[in-house]
Formats: sequence, C-alpha cells, structure tokens
Amino acid sequence: MAGNLILAILFLSLVAYFVGQTQGRRFAYAGTDVQVHSRSVYHGAFVAIWVGVPALILVLLWLLMQGAVVDRLVIASLPDTMTEGASPAQLSLWLSEIKNVAVGQVFSEPTPEIRAAAERYAAWTQIARLAMVVVGLGVAILALLAARARLAPAFRARQGFERAVSAMMVACSVIAILTTIGIIGALLYEAWLFFRLVPVAEFLFGLRWEPQIAIRPDQIAGAGAFGAIPVFVGTLLIATIAMSVAVPIGLFSAIYLSEFASDRTRAIVKPLLEILAGIPTVVYGFFAVIVVAPAVRSFGLSLGIPVAPNTALVAGGVMGIMIIPFISSMTDDALNAVPRSMRDGSLAMGATQGETIMKVLLPAALPGIAGGILLAVSRAIGETMIVVMAAGLIATLTFNPLDSVTTVTVQIVTLLIGDTAFDSAKTLAAFALGLVLFLVTLGLNVVALRIVQKYREKYD
Repeated sequence: MAGNLILAILFLSLVAYFVGQTQGRRFAYAGTDVQVHSRSVYHGAFVAIWVGVPALILVLLWLLMQGAVVDRLVIASLPDTMTEGASPAQLSLWLSEIKNVAVGQVFSEPTPEIRAAAERYAAWTQIARLAMVVVGLGVAILALLAARARLAPAFRARQGFERAVSAMMVACSVIAILTTIGIIGALLYEAWLFFRLVPVAEFLFGLRWEPQIAIRPDQIAGAGAFGAIPVFVGTLLIATIAMSVAVPIGLFSAIYLSEFASDRTRAIVKPLLEILAGIPTVVYGFFAVIVVAPAVRSFGLSLGIPVAPNTALVAGGVMGIMIIPFISSMTDDALNAVPRSMRDGSLAMGATQGETIMKVLLPAALPGIAGGILLAVSRAIGETMIVVMAAGLIATLTFNPLDSVTTVTVQIVTLLIGDTAFDSAKTLAAFALGLVLFLVTLGLNVVALRIVQKYREKYD
C-alpha cells in the first residue's frame, strides 16, 4: 500500500507540473501589461515540488512512526497479568508472537490473549495504512490547490523553486551528517559496554580469540577469550597478500594502457579490466573455493608442503584480483592528468620513454596513485564474503599464508548471527571490532587525503 501511495503522489506531482506549466504559458501569451517574471517551466516545477515533497516526507515519517505507535498500543492493550513485572525481552517476545499470529504464521496454538491482541494488531495496522493514504493524498491535493493559487504573472516562481531545491539539498546533507554521527555514537556506546566487561588491554593485546560464551542459562559454551591479536594478524596477512597482487598488476596495467597501448587496444582492454570491479564478491568467493583453493592445495601437496583447505593465500590472492581495477583506474586517471608538455619536455631532453615514466610521470602522479592504493587497502580490510568462503572462521595466530585465518569483518558477521542479546560480551565484541575497523579505515583515508594535499601539483 505504501508503494502505491508513493506512486500516486509522484503521479500527482507530474500532474501538478503540467498544471503549473500550462498556467505559466497562459501568463506569457495573455498579452497583459504585467511583465511575466518566470518561465512556464519554473511555474510547473514550483507547483510540482510543493505537491510531491511535503506529501512524501509525511508518508516517510508516517511509515517510520507507524510501527512503533501500533506496537505500543498493542502492548498497552494486553492484560495486566501479562505485562505486570514483565521484562522488555518478554514483552518483545510476546509482540513478535502477536505479529506472527496476525500474518498467519502460527507455530503453536496461541493463548486467547495473544490471539485477541493479534486481531487488534491487524485491525489497527489496517486503519493506520488507510489513514496514511487519506492523509497523504489529502496533503498532496491541498498543496496542489494552494500552490496553483499562488501563481501570477509577477510571481517569482524561479526563486521559489530554487529555494525549495536548496532546502532539499541542505536537508539531505544534514541527514547524511546525522546518520554518520548516529552510527559513530552507537558504535562508541556499544564498544564502551563491551570494555566494561572485557579490559581494553586484554582485547588489544590478548593472544586467544574464543568469543563463544553462554548467552542463555540453558546454553553450554566455553568461558570465552577476547584477545583480538589473532584476528588483527589474520586481517593484516590477507590484506598484505591482496595488495601484493593488486598493486604491481594495477600499476603496470595502468602504465601500459596510459603510455604504451594503442587507442584500439586501450578501448578494448580497459573496459575488460574494469569488469572485475562489477563482479559480486560472492562470485569471487565461489571462484576461490571451487577453483583456486583446490589448485593451490594440489600444488602444495605435490611439493610435499601441507596446505590447509582454507588458506590466507587463496583469499588474499583472489581479493587482490578483485582490487586490481581500483588501483588501475585511479593510476590511469592520475597519469593522464599529467600535462602532455611534461612528457614532451622530458623526451626532448633526450630521456627514454622508460626514464620519462619513472622520473617524470610517476612522481607527478604520486598523489593520485598513493590515494588509490590506500583506498584499495581500506577495501581489502573491509572485505567479508571472500574471506568467509576461502579463509575460514577460526582465529589462528599465524603468519603462514598456507594456514586458515580469519579477519575482523568475518568475526563481526559470525558474532551477530543467531541469538543477538546485546548484553553479553560475545555480541558486544562485534562492536569493539567494528570500532577498531572504523578507526583503521578512517586513518587510511586521512593519510590518503594528506598525501594528496601535500604532494598535489597544480598545472597551468
């Protein structure tokens, strides 16, 4: 229903545009002494934006608040015998059961109280949806009438439209900033809760990572160990292997395409190379598990070298192939940004093409190349799917690329799968790992920006 309502509002906005444009044309062709201030297209855009934007904002806010309001009403309608003394977890469990019963997902015979609450939930949800449709369409129609009434030959429709667009851009910027602040705040708060349970020194310098602890009274699990050094070492090992593959291939391919390849070869090879960036990571993971891992293991066994089924070498190598387009594209753009006069001047002084590349082009393009490499490192550190499928889940403190390791992102995924009671060290550890990952990637981005700002050259 919400999707249909949004489509209806967009249709009304389109109708409003044509209504305003038609009225603007009438002003232009009326032949009156009053000079028309704005073109007809601005009259149409002014009416359309005032019809669509407020109604869409209202619908989005309604959708955000509807669930919470109906949930509160349902909980408040439960008998006192059920809600008195009930914990938030128990109330959440009852609410989940009520929603399942309301949509027909009945796994066991519900109690009469739950069934009655499910009927109320379904009825109130339907009422809320109908009210949303009525209010949303009503606001759009009223806005259409009000905006249409404001149109006049001397009306400054262009300024009104531009002010509305500026306000929308400011609102989008504010939303993006607030979202970032909210993510950082939630990450810091949950990490702080974890460090109340586990000392910071143990987390940062501990050598054993076994986060499986009991999170329910009836669950049997280990005591738990939260030394994250094996996880950090695994992340660093796989990222190092990936960059060892991606950096030389990416740099040399960019140099070849920029300086040696013909236009026809470049037009064929560059799009083929950039196709690697569009392949889903799960495909790379399948490729690593099905093709690369068996080949590496067979080759290692033929030489008498023991190789684990899942290895850091396989995950890092395949990840490096995935990252090649990032480095290649940014290096190619940086090389092409160097003025042609610098190439010609170097060659005119008697330098060979190789000397020109090494002593003129690469130093001039260093900021772009370094920035691309650091961004690729951030991409390698944050990769999850390839590592899950090709490197393993067990945190092993090893520098051997032929052993199974794990990374920060993989542990975050595994810790938040299944029962996610956010009051235990097991699940809160994911936020501590996320905080470390955030700080590392932020630091890499800052370093990349500093390099670009410090060594960037401006050419006339």
